[in-house]
Amino acid sequence: MIVEALKRITAGIAVGGIYTFVVLSFVKFYGVDATVSEIWLGMLGSLVVGIYFGLSSFIFEVHDWSYLKQTVIHFSLSITVYFIIALSAGWVPFTPLAILSSALVWIAFYTLVWTGFYIYFKKVEASLNEELRKKN
Repeated sequence: MIVEALKRITAGIAVGGIYTFVVLSFVKFYGVDATVSEIWLGMLGSLVVGIYFGLSSFIFEVHDWSYLKQTVIHFSLSITVYFIIALSAGWVPFTPLAILSSALVWIAFYTLVWTGFYIYFKKVEASLNEELRKKN
């Protein structure tokens, strides 16, 4: 369990690092001035979000819970963690319009990613079932 958690933390840090690099590339090429403190805070936020998502995937391994319960818990925790970090890091200004628009974009992105994983794992399930039918 600890080894798996460390693997997921490492993967989360890697994704957060890649995300930070992409954002910093846009910042550099568009000539936006940013202080070291702003870059540090943004990178810290990205890494923490990456670690969170790496570890939160364990929620989907609780087999006693329905897919709906897993998704509701994961979604609720994820949007809470995201907004705590996004507001603290200054990614989202603390205004009603900014928070609402960020929430809508976040929900759309979450829905797309969740749907993609759902379709992928349904195909894996069908493939495994087909292999089992062939063996019997």
